[in-house]
Amino acid sequence: MQAWIEVLKAADAAARWHVHDRRKGAAKEPYINHLLEVARLVTEATKGADPELVVAALLHDAVEDQQVPPEMITAHFNQGVTDLVLEVTDDKSLDKAERKRLQVENAPRKSPRAAILKLADKTSNLRAVARSPGEDWSVARRLEYVAWARRVVEGLPQANGWLKGEFEKAAAAAEASVKPLD
Repeated sequence: MQAWIEVLKAADAAARWHVHDRRKGAAKEPYINHLLEVARLVTEATKGADPELVVAALLHDAVEDQQVPPEMITAHFNQGVTDLVLEVTDDKSLDKAERKRLQVENAPRKSPRAAILKLADKTSNLRAVARSPGEDWSVARRLEYVAWARRVVEGLPQANGWLKGEFEKAAAAAEASVKPLD
């Protein structure tokens, strides 16, 4: 029971930390929707057996996007959650191209749990590209994002079969969203 209380505490923290954030898509949906979707995907992939990973899913963008100090995550949750969050956090001091290159390069070295989290994050992002891409995202940029996400996911170790299937559906939907109707 206590583990699921921690999940709800993490959802509350994520909502507070990202209160003013919106997705980049035309719908401008609240960013918490992304965090909840990633958490749901992680929960389904693990059949609810890893609440700590669900907490990390809810907080996975806190350091990267909100500069939440890792020590704060540890103090309110635990070091295991912080370690998972940091394992999927990009270094924002690097330019975007370098961050993307490093995601591909570092994917094979992810722990199995971080690989699930990364796969869930990419799946959610591709669903957003299909549903509501950024207003300034050209067809070429959308297709480049799908191709890059595939390279990251291909490198992940021990991909969860169910979640990999959800990723493939999301990638196909993102690609289909730019094709002319038959």
